[in-house]
Amino acid sequence: MVEDKKYPEVTPEEVVNYTAPADSFLCPLGANVYSIAFGRFIIRNPNTNEIFLDVAPDEDAPPMTSDEMRTIKYSFPKEFLMMAQMGTMVEFKVGPKEVKNFRMIERHYFRNILLRSYDFTFGFCIPSSKNTWELIYTIPHLREEEITDIVRHPFETKSDSFYFVGDKLIMHHKAEYKYTMCNCCLNCNVLHFTYRRIYYCIRYTTLAVSYTHLRAHETGRNLVCRLLLEKKKKKKK
Repeated sequence: MVEDKKYPEVTPEEVVNYTAPADSFLCPLGANVYSIAFGRFIIRNPNTNEIFLDVAPDEDAPPMTSDEMRTIKYSFPKEFLMMAQMGTMVEFKVGPKEVKNFRMIERHYFRNILLRSYDFTFGFCIPSSKNTWELIYTIPHLREEEITDIVRHPFETKSDSFYFVGDKLIMHHKAEYKYTMCNCCLNCNVLHFTYRRIYYCIRYTTLAVSYTHLRAHETGRNLVCRLLLEKKKKKKK
């Protein structure tokens, strides 16, 4: 495979020393030569088992074809920033090649200031297997004034997720975060996905989504979310 020249070779040692989010994606979509595909994704409070997010992809959806599909936006209540620990579970499939030393490095920033950094390794995946990767994050303490600042500046908290096999970067995803004073806004994650992921969330989320509440948060950019909900409501009738 000939690597596109606009994507430099990046090592795990380099990304763990980044002091700000990457300006762009550091590998092409085609770098995922292992055909790793993520499935169901859960975020929860491991101490109370409260579920913040539970989504799964539509298996009939087309594959990712643009960088926009590698970026996701989340909306969580302010209390999310106060947790001492966070639990995540992700299901993923691998293609016909074995995967050795599958490593995820995740870096979180607020206004180019590093908030958190995580480094996890899934040692080995057998070919054509379905795997579950469950993690418990210990979350560094944030001062009240830091939390207030983050809440006042939605989507200025950002993260990079780098996925390596050995020292080779095969996937790079980005995320942006909004934290609100409204607990019910955790249901509004459906509003901040790309079009493809909006559909995923509406169809598969286990959270009770308030239609009225979604309308209150509607923007022109997310009009598709309301239209999809209306379509689904009509089908039920």
